[in-house]
Amino acid sequence: MDVQLLTRFFMWCTILNGGLLILWMTVYMLAPDLTYRTQSKWFAISREDFDVAYYSFLGLFKTFYIVFNAVPFIALLIVG
Repeated sequence: MDVQLLTRFFMWCTILNGGLLILWMTVYMLAPDLTYRTQSKWFAISREDFDVAYYSFLGLFKTFYIVFNAVPFIALLIVG
Protein backbone atom coordinates (compact mmCIF):
# COMPACT_ATOMS: atom_id res chain seq x y z
CA MET A 1 0.00 0.00 0.00
CA ASP A 2 1.20 3.47 -0.73
CA VAL A 3 1.07 6.44 1.62
CA GLN A 4 -1.62 8.28 -0.37
CA LEU A 5 -4.02 5.34 -0.16
CA LEU A 6 -3.49 4.96 3.59
CA THR A 7 -3.88 8.71 4.05
CA ARG A 8 -7.21 8.70 2.21
CA PHE A 9 -8.37 5.66 4.19
CA PHE A 10 -7.59 7.27 7.54
CA MET A 11 -9.03 10.59 6.36
CA TRP A 12 -12.41 8.96 5.68
CA CYS A 13 -12.24 6.93 8.90
CA THR A 14 -11.58 10.14 10.82
CA ILE A 15 -14.42 11.99 9.08
CA LEU A 16 -17.00 9.21 9.48
CA ASN A 17 -16.15 8.33 13.09
CA GLY A 18 -15.92 12.02 14.00
CA GLY A 19 -19.38 12.51 12.54
CA LEU A 20 -20.73 9.63 14.61
CA LEU A 21 -19.15 11.05 17.75
CA ILE A 22 -20.64 14.49 17.09
CA LEU A 23 -24.04 12.96 16.30
CA TRP A 24 -24.13 10.89 19.51
CA MET A 25 -23.03 13.86 21.63
CA THR A 26 -25.57 16.17 19.98
CA VAL A 27 -28.46 13.75 20.38
CA TYR A 28 -27.65 13.23 24.04
CA MET A 29 -27.21 16.96 24.68
CA LEU A 30 -30.45 17.95 22.93
CA ALA A 31 -32.70 15.04 23.96
CA PRO A 32 -31.31 13.22 27.01
CA ASP A 33 -34.76 12.20 28.27
CA LEU A 34 -35.76 10.76 24.89
CA THR A 35 -32.49 8.84 24.73
CA TYR A 36 -33.02 7.44 28.22
CA ARG A 37 -36.68 6.51 27.58
CA THR A 38 -35.76 4.73 24.35
CA GLN A 39 -32.96 2.72 25.94
CA SER A 40 -34.82 1.97 29.18
CA LYS A 41 -37.48 0.14 27.16
CA TRP A 42 -34.85 -2.44 26.20
CA PHE A 43 -32.64 -2.41 29.30
CA ALA A 44 -33.71 -2.11 32.93
CA ILE A 45 -31.35 0.65 34.08
CA SER A 46 -31.67 3.62 36.39
CA ARG A 47 -31.19 7.15 35.07
CA GLU A 48 -28.00 7.65 37.08
CA ASP A 49 -26.49 4.39 35.79
CA PHE A 50 -27.53 5.29 32.25
CA ASP A 51 -25.82 8.67 32.49
CA VAL A 52 -22.62 7.06 33.78
CA ALA A 53 -22.72 4.39 31.06
CA TYR A 54 -23.38 6.93 28.30
CA TYR A 55 -20.61 9.29 29.40
CA SER A 56 -18.24 6.35 29.79
CA PHE A 57 -19.10 5.13 26.30
CA LEU A 58 -18.56 8.58 24.80
CA GLY A 59 -15.25 8.97 26.62
CA LEU A 60 -14.02 5.56 25.48
CA PHE A 61 -15.18 6.16 21.91
CA LYS A 62 -13.45 9.56 21.88
CA THR A 63 -10.22 7.99 23.16
CA PHE A 64 -10.35 5.25 20.50
CA TYR A 65 -11.20 7.87 17.86
CA ILE A 66 -8.14 9.93 18.71
CA VAL A 67 -5.75 6.98 19.05
CA PHE A 68 -6.88 4.89 16.09
CA ASN A 69 -8.16 7.52 13.61
CA ALA A 70 -6.89 11.04 14.19
CA VAL A 71 -3.30 10.28 15.24
CA PRO A 72 -2.55 7.87 12.34
CA PHE A 73 -4.11 10.33 9.88
CA ILE A 74 -1.99 13.22 11.19
CA ALA A 75 1.13 11.02 11.18
CA LEU A 76 0.50 10.03 7.55
CA LEU A 77 0.02 13.70 6.62
CA ILE A 78 3.39 14.49 8.20
CA VAL A 79 5.13 11.55 6.50
CA GLY A 80 3.47 12.12 3.12
